[in-house]
Amino acid sequence: MRLGKNGIVIGVVPFNRPLVARNQLRYVNECFLSGKLSGDGEFTKRVSAAIREIHNGSDALLTTSCTDALEMCALLLDIKEGDEVIVPSFTFVSSANAFFLLGARIVLVDIDPNTLCISAESINKAISPKTRAIVCVNYAGVPSVTNEIASLANEHGIVIIEDNAHGLFGSTNDRPLGLDSTFSTLSFHETKNVTCGEGGALIINENKYLERAEIIREKGTNRKLFFKNLVDKYSWCDKGSSYLMSDINAAVLLAQLEERAEIQQRRQFAYEFYSNSLNEWANKVGVTLPIDREDSQSSFHLFHMILPNEQLRNDLLAYLNGCGIKAVFHYIPLHQSIVRSKYSIKVIDDCMNSENIASRLIRLPLFSSIETSEVEKVVNSVLNWFPNR
Repeated sequence: MRLGKNGIVIGVVPFNRPLVARNQLRYVNECFLSGKLSGDGEFTKRVSAAIREIHNGSDALLTTSCTDALEMCALLLDIKEGDEVIVPSFTFVSSANAFFLLGARIVLVDIDPNTLCISAESINKAISPKTRAIVCVNYAGVPSVTNEIASLANEHGIVIIEDNAHGLFGSTNDRPLGLDSTFSTLSFHETKNVTCGEGGALIINENKYLERAEIIREKGTNRKLFFKNLVDKYSWCDKGSSYLMSDINAAVLLAQLEERAEIQQRRQFAYEFYSNSLNEWANKVGVTLPIDREDSQSSFHLFHMILPNEQLRNDLLAYLNGCGIKAVFHYIPLHQSIVRSKYSIKVIDDCMNSENIASRLIRLPLFSSIETSEVEKVVNSVLNWFPNR
């Protein structure tokens, strides 16, 4: 194995390579020298302010992961055994597990095959008197909360939660993703546009939940009020857990956020290079590429292709791997999981779109430190697959 600059393996295009931002190590060093490494330090405050600004002023609480932010949503809604939560089958397990942990019955619904986001038609069939929440996943940064879904939720008094792990920096109708719901959640995992290794955030769009959210995030104590000098001592006063991101992680994240314009430009270049270069090939081979909507701005989080069938998908994955390109598939739909066979999980309409899409989807390498030469290699390799088709 030969290493080039920045530790890049020569000739191999990884699926992901975390970006090292210019101020990253300096900020981490400053954090250690400050003597404040745990949560809610100076770097946490600076990152929280930046995320609030991105989300038009909505409150933002940093967490240790997007999963923890979703768990906080479940606690804030007092989800209990017997409650039902509607979740798309085509998503990461955390979208369901956060509510499943508290005893909720998960009701899995299908996706729209055009957007790969939750289907309003399937939601309508799933709603019951026990439905407490709908989890809308902004897959690939595509807005999932449609007017129809919002109307259904409002009509039945159901809370919408946006799993916006893919959607940071995306927008719809000139509004940031994550604002069309009571809560939305972010991920700063190493595969995301900006990262601190592991991390997340809870965006609170209804202010009435903020004070309790701060208590839940602080192990169920009113410690935050104590540090604001609003109480003379803090005590255990609610359910909660240790959901605070450390200030070390926040220092890393701040350095990344400072470079967000450059990061998004780099990701947009790769995304659009894939789209423009592969469009003619895709039409010939019968491959579906992402469709850019006029009313939305992509987050440029991922670039996926949907092959005509599973065998061709697997053949292309194997071919690209042989070329030194680490393309991957994505979720195994939750209705096909082991958990479904062990617990009472309801499935609406067999989720056939989720199953069909998952069996045919490929994700091409797209990350914040991707080089032009790497994007070109991916494109050339894809174009050379089945050249006579």
